[in-house]
Amino acid sequence: MRIPLKISDGKLAPSEIITFDGLDDGREHLMVVFGDALTQSVPLVRLHSECLTGDVLGSTRCDCGPQLREAMTLMHDKGGLLLYLRQEGRDIGLYNKIDAYALQDTGMDTFEANRALNFLDDQRTYSSAAQMLVTMGLKEIEILSNNPEKIRQLEAGGITVHRQRRTAVHLTEANRKYLQAKAMYAGHSIEID
Repeated sequence: MRIPLKISDGKLAPSEIITFDGLDDGREHLMVVFGDALTQSVPLVRLHSECLTGDVLGSTRCDCGPQLREAMTLMHDKGGLLLYLRQEGRDIGLYNKIDAYALQDTGMDTFEANRALNFLDDQRTYSSAAQMLVTMGLKEIEILSNNPEKIRQLEAGGITVHRQRRTAVHLTEANRKYLQAKAMYAGHSIEID
């Protein structure tokens, strides 16, 4: 299905949205195709986990919304594939993420809060993302991400990641501790200071 999407500078970005059936996690993930990405030998790909608070409501506690807008703008200009994955709150769910926010207000970082709620630091898996890419005949990509785990899991799923393009650091005073925790606990490629 073709849908024009509004990107951060207000331009309309023509795109195609592809849905999948039979993914290993049984969820409703989307692939948004910008430009001629499906015919590129090594397309730019962003795996983006759903974040209602950041993507839709504009929360400054994370960098999800700015990363999503950055990816869409870049892909509108160069072509690319945005895999929008239904994995709210590093896959703990929306209500649990709100509970984690409350714990963060007491001084915990995002990973400590997840642990206090009896979740792993990051519960996401990316095997469905690899399935989506393989289904579209793609086995070689450039990834737009600061997260080394995405690369590791995609490669385990049969995808060759030729290059990693880092996202910008979308720092606010509200997300500084969050970004520091992602770099410290999960090895994200983030330079804050």
